[in-house]
This record gives sequence, structure tokens and C-alpha cells, in this order.
Amino acid sequence: MKKFIMPLALALAASSASFILPIDAAIAGPTFTGVEGGNIAVGGYDVTSYFAGNGTPVKGSNAHRIKYKGVDYHFSTAANAAKFKKNPASFAPQYGGHCAWALSRGSLAPGDPTLYKVVDGKLYLNFNKNVQKTWLGDVAGFISKADIKWPSFPDDAKFGS
Repeated sequence: MKKFIMPLALALAASSASFILPIDAAIAGPTFTGVEGGNIAVGGYDVTSYFAGNGTPVKGSNAHRIKYKGVDYHFSTAANAAKFKKNPASFAPQYGGHCAWALSRGSLAPGDPTLYKVVDGKLYLNFNKNVQKTWLGDVAGFISKADIKWPSFPDDAKFGS
């Protein structure tokens, strides 16, 4: 697994990006949940809110929780939880919540739930603002590269895909 993290660390260092988490924590066990010590997807944000069109994701709550692929998703309302339950794959982040740009380069990095873009009805997260700026320069190209690389990662590095 470390062979995937080191190229990312070098790339991020070169782009003057900084890690918030230690390198070994960039992959939080078998899944990336975004909540340290928890099993909560996308940092606890309501994934249906990314598709609402208002431009701001909303935090969910434990009161409206659904387990999907072994991870808890939180929702701001019961209606949003029901919407997710009908078709969870249409709302779950791509690449298991990992950074879409890093994956296009063959590495895994945590996705920041506040740095996102919905493209063709799919949710993509980025590591930080510098990475997102680069990613936005060629979204289709980076998605294409990441789609090719994602299947090569071991299943224990994935979630939500």
C-alpha cells in the first residue's frame, strides 16, 4: 500500500501542497471515511446535498444514518436518507472518497468533502485547493486516467465504489 502513497507525497510536496494527515494515515484503514477514528463517509456530509444544486454541501446527522459498503453515511433529513437508500451508488463519491486528481496520478489521498465537483452526475473530491485548481484544468482527462487506475488498487484500499 505504501508504494501508492509515496508518489503522492512527492507530487504534493512538489506542488507546495501540505498534508493534514501523516502519510500512513492518508489511507484510513480499509476505507477513507474522512472522520478520524470513525466509520463515517465523506466527513459526515449528506452526499445527496451535493446534487441539490445550491452549491453548498450540508452536514448530515447520526439520526439519519445508512450503512453502505460497511461505512455509515449521514443525512440531514429522513427524505435524503430515503433518496440515498433507493440508489446509493448514484450518490456515493467516486474512488471511495479519495482525491480524484491523486488517483489519476496513481496515488491515493484523502478527499476533502468541501472541495468537490459533480461531473456527469458523479461526485468527485479533491485533496486541497491547490490540487483542485490543477484538477479543474482538465477534469475529463483526469477522470479518464483515474478510471483506468482505480481497478488496479487492492480492494482493501477502496470503499464506496
